[in-house]
Amino acid sequence: MPMETEGKFKEEIDRARQILMKIIRDTSVPRNIRRAATDALTALNEEKRTPGVRASIAISYLNEIINDINMPFSTRSQILMCIGVLEQVKD
Repeated sequence: MPMETEGKFKEEIDRARQILMKIIRDTSVPRNIRRAATDALTALNEEKRTPGVRASIAISYLNEIINDINMPFSTRSQILMCIGVLEQVKD
């Protein structure tokens, strides 16, 4: 993967990581939602993939749980914000 592609989206990926870490650390968030956030974070950290593929995989994990009825409203907002940030990442 070209280094300029990685650097170009580093800010967006770092922002998404921060949001996901906040969700993961929040013990008021149901376990299944924290698990999906952990899976998304793991996908973002897979350096062997291109930034666009990593972002797409992370978005997929987050989309699976976005309509969970037990999700706190603030967490849903954070996940939607994270998805919005990741949608900017392209290959």
